[in-house]
Amino acid sequence: MARLLSVNVGLPRDVAWQGRTVHTGIWKAPIEGPRRVRRLNIDGDSQGDTAGHGGEHRAVFVYQDESYRYWQEHLSRSNLVHGQFGENFTVEGLADTDVCIGDRYRIGSALFEVTQPRVTCYRLGIRMEEPDMPALLVKHGRPGFYFRVIEEGDVEADDEITRVARGPERMSVSEINALLYMPPHPRERLERALRIPALSRGWRRSFAALLEQQRGKNTAAGNAGLGPGSSPPPAWHGFRPFRVSRKIAESGNVTSLILDPIDGHPVAAALPGQFVVVQLEPPAARAIMRSYSLSSGSDIASYRISIKREAHGAASLYIADELRPGDVVRVGAPRGNFTLRQEARPVVLLSAGIGVTPVLAMLHALAAEAATRDVWWLHGARNGREHAFAVEARGLLAALAHHHSHVCYSAPDPDDRPGVDFDTTGRLNGRLLLRLDVPRDADYYLCGPTAFMSDLTAGLANLGVSPGHIHTELFGARPSLTPGIAASLPKPVHVPIGAPGPGPMVSFARSGLNVCWGPSYASLLELAEACDVPVRWSCRTGVCHNCESGLIAGVVSYAPDPLDGPADGNVLICCSRPRSDLVLDL
Repeated sequence: MARLLSVNVGLPRDVAWQGRTVHTGIWKAPIEGPRRVRRLNIDGDSQGDTAGHGGEHRAVFVYQDESYRYWQEHLSRSNLVHGQFGENFTVEGLADTDVCIGDRYRIGSALFEVTQPRVTCYRLGIRMEEPDMPALLVKHGRPGFYFRVIEEGDVEADDEITRVARGPERMSVSEINALLYMPPHPRERLERALRIPALSRGWRRSFAALLEQQRGKNTAAGNAGLGPGSSPPPAWHGFRPFRVSRKIAESGNVTSLILDPIDGHPVAAALPGQFVVVQLEPPAARAIMRSYSLSSGSDIASYRISIKREAHGAASLYIADELRPGDVVRVGAPRGNFTLRQEARPVVLLSAGIGVTPVLAMLHALAAEAATRDVWWLHGARNGREHAFAVEARGLLAALAHHHSHVCYSAPDPDDRPGVDFDTTGRLNGRLLLRLDVPRDADYYLCGPTAFMSDLTAGLANLGVSPGHIHTELFGARPSLTPGIAASLPKPVHVPIGAPGPGPMVSFARSGLNVCWGPSYASLLELAEACDVPVRWSCRTGVCHNCESGLIAGVVSYAPDPLDGPADGNVLICCSRPRSDLVLDL
C-alpha cells in the first residue's frame, strides 16, 4: 500500500542567484498534523511563478521516497530532506513508471487526479545546488508528477494512498515525460496521449504540435512540442552574396532593394511573411547586420526588402544615402515562423508603418492563388507621404473575390483625401476593430510598433478571438522570458564589461551587437546576458527549448548535449558555445 510520508509547504521567497534576485516557492518544508488541500494548493503553500507552476492542473506536486534514495546514491549526497525537490507530497510507492496520467487517488478526505509530469526549471538546480538537475530528472526518468484536486479535503503524513480509478490509455508518467522530451516521438503514442482527458492543456498543446509536425513529415524541424513553430529548414547556411539590381523609393521614408544572387543559382522560394538577415559592409566601417522581412511574393529569381529611414539608424541611413545599384550585400536564407497559414478561415492583415512588409508578402501570396476566402487589409500610416505600397496593395486587393480594406492616417496632410487615400483619421486600434466588425473566427497577422502590437493584441482578445488565431511579428529584439527573475528596467545592449575575449566573434543580428567570445562564459546564453541582449530561457540545461534561437551562420558545440536537438538552422543557446564566428537571430 502506498503511503504519504510527508506534507511539505512553503511560501515564495527572494533568493540571490548570479547577481540577480529570483522569486521562488521551491523551498518546501515538512509540517505536522492535518492540512487542508484546496483546488489550487495546500493551505500555507504557494508558487512564486504561477505562469510556469501552479494552477488547477498543477495544484500538488508529488515526489517519491525511492527517487530520493536514487539521487542520494547517484549524486553522492546524504543530506537530502523531504521537500528538497519542491514537492508537496513525499510518498512511499507511486513510482513514475507505475502511475498513469488520469489515475485517481484518495488520500485522507481529498481526491486527486494525475495530470502531467513535472516540468523542471533552473530553480530546482538552485535548490539542489546542482545546475544540471533539470536535465538529470528527465534523462533518468524521475520527474515526479502533478495532482489536480477533484475533491478538497484534509491530508496528513502517514495517510494511506488508495487508487480509486485507473486512467484511460494506461500511459505512465515516465512514458508521457519521455514522449515529449526524448526522441523518437511515435505517432501512435502521441495519438494515445491526446485521448487522455486528464492530461493538462500545456502538454496537450505540445503533443498536438508534435503530431502535426509528423503529419507534415517535417523531420528537420526539431521538437515542435517544445521549440518555436515548425517551418522548413533554411535553404542554405551562412550568407550568400547578392547584388542590388534596383533601388526603389516606395514613399518619403521607405526604400526597397531588389536583390539578385551573384552565384547564378536560384534563390529559395520564401514563405509569405518570412525575413532574411542582411550583412551590409559600409566603406571604412564595421559590417552591419539587420533582419528585414521580404516584402514581395515568392520569386526564385530575386528578393525584395523594404527599409524605413530612421534618424539614427546606421543601416537604414547607409541604405538610403550610400548604397547603389550594383553594390553587393550578403544575405542569409529566408526564415521565420510568422507565415501565412493554409486554412479556409478569413484572413485579417493588420500593420502600421514599415510593419506592412511581411503582411504585404502575404497579400501577394493570396492574390497569386486567387484566394476566395475573405481577406481584410487594415493599415495605419502617418500620412500619404509616408504611406508605402498604397497603389500596390490596392491592385492586389482588386484581384481578390472577397476583400475589405481600411486605412488610417494619424496625421493626414492637407492634400490627403478622405475616402480616397485613407478612410479614418486616427490610429488603428481595438475600438476601430469593434466598429468594423471584423470576423472573430479569422486568422489575424499583426506587424508594427510595440505599442500598436500590444493594443491590437489586447483588442482582439477583448473581441473573443482565440489566442491561437493571433500571429505577430516584431522588428528588433523579441521580448525576453526570464521566469522568476525580479523585474528591472530594460537596459540597452552593450559589450560586456572588461577586456574583449580572445575567441570567435558572436554577432547578435537583431540587437546589432558584435562581441568576442571569452572563456569566462559557460554558454552563449551567459554571453547574451552579459550584454543585456533579450533572451528566453527556463531550464538552462538543454531540456525546455525556450532558448531556441536562429543560427544564421557558424558552428557550435554543446555541453551538455540537449535531450532533443533544435530545428535545422537553430541553436539552443543555454548549453552551446561557439566553434567559429557566429551570427545569431537575437
